[in-house]
Parts: sequence; structure tokens; C-alpha cells
Amino acid sequence: QVHLVENGGGSVHAGGSLRLSCVASERQILEVFELGWYRQAPGRQREFVASLDGSGITKYADAVKGRFTISRDNTKETLYLQMNGLTPEDSGLYSCHAEVKTEWELHVTSWGRGTQVTVSS
Repeated sequence: QVHLVENGGGSVHAGGSLRLSCVASERQILEVFELGWYRQAPGRQREFVASLDGSGITKYADAVKGRFTISRDNTKETLYLQMNGLTPEDSGLYSCHAEVKTEWELHVTSWGRGTQVTVSS
């Protein structure tokens, strides 16, 4: 029902920055239950990175507090993750997750395919 596409990943040196985006296509978000970013490194389980609820309250994993910022645009169509001060431990496949109400669906849960982030020392 909701197609999510992530972008902005790439390879950077430690200390660098990246801005990830997650675009929802063919739907307009009417109500947000929760939006979030998750990541998974090789040999590791998927872990929570950051989230934004319908009230605008943000939450961050301890490992990224003070360095990452989650936000969305005014149209509620795109989710962002600004990542600063990147370290090799931040490397992984970053996926966006959305639980929202659209014009035609009461509750939709969607995952993007992910965008790769690689940080070298």
C-alpha cells in the first residue's frame, strides 16, 4: 500500500556526514503513528536507530544520541536521518519504517529496501 524508497547512503571516512532520505510514493500520510530508522551490520541483528511519533517526540539509540537527527518534511512524504560524526560502528544497511494512516488505509506498516552506509577509519 505504501512504497518506501531510501537514498543517501554511501562510503565516507570517519568523522564524515551523510543525510538519508526515505520517500513514500503514491500515498499522502494523514496521521503518523511512528516513523523510524533501523540498521543492520553483517553478523549483527537489526537494531533501532531513531524514531519520530505522531506527537513529534523523537527517540534515539544511545549509540547515536547527539550525532544523528531524525526529521520529516512539511508534506509528511519524506523522512530524513542526518548523520554527523560517523564512525565505523555506524556502518550497515539502513532501512526506514513507517506506521501511518493514509487517505485510503487506516493503518499501514511498511519497510524500505534499505540504503548502505559504509564508514572507514
